[in-house]
Amino acid sequence: MSAVVGDDPWSVLRSATRARVALGRAGDGLPTARELEFRAAHAVARDAVHMPLEPDVVRAGLGDLDVLEVRSAAADRAEYLQRPDLGRRLATELPSTGADLGIVIADGLSPRAVHEHAAGTVHALLERLPGWTLAPVVIAHQARVGLGDGIGAALGVRAVVVLIGERPGLSSADSLGIYLTWDPRPGRVDSERNCVSNVRPPHGLGYAQAAGTVAALLGAARELGASGVALKDEGPALPSGAG
Repeated sequence: MSAVVGDDPWSVLRSATRARVALGRAGDGLPTARELEFRAAHAVARDAVHMPLEPDVVRAGLGDLDVLEVRSAAADRAEYLQRPDLGRRLATELPSTGADLGIVIADGLSPRAVHEHAAGTVHALLERLPGWTLAPVVIAHQARVGLGDGIGAALGVRAVVVLIGERPGLSSADSLGIYLTWDPRPGRVDSERNCVSNVRPPHGLGYAQAAGTVAALLGAARELGASGVALKDEGPALPSGAG
């Protein structure tokens, strides 16, 4: 149904986006209702950052998949937020598997996103990767994206995919990011990864769409033997929106 403009010419734009646009004003400030909405959204974002990861919630959604848990070198949430470097350092030993793919579910900056979207994304991805062998899924506490490099190296996998809670915004506290690294090992840099962002149906990418892009990237990375900038510049054609 198309929006009715009526007396407010901005209503059509507001109905098409969750961004904060055309808020109006009251004197030199925002109308009271808009100010309260902003404060509520800010509180939701802060709560998402500080929410503890609940591994049992994640495990329940993964069904029969083998699961391991690890922790970064950050002792608690406060240290994790203050010391990003510790969140990239693995503090748990893992068995080598020699599998093709390792999947890491990391709390990141929004454990809420992990609770709500990680399991659905994992299942959608595995449906699109016939023939790939899978290491046990790793649930990582106090984790940054780079922790996947150490996990992937320890598992001995050819590629690692990190599903991580993204930094909350004022309109999206539950956004999940997916980072792919070929031949993971400590010392990899962000230009050697590929990212699919904003997985959060119905307002962002759906699980099937995100998984299709990641599966295509994995196939291309396997052919090229690399991920990141090299894959974007030289790899096989990818679906629209990949990378």
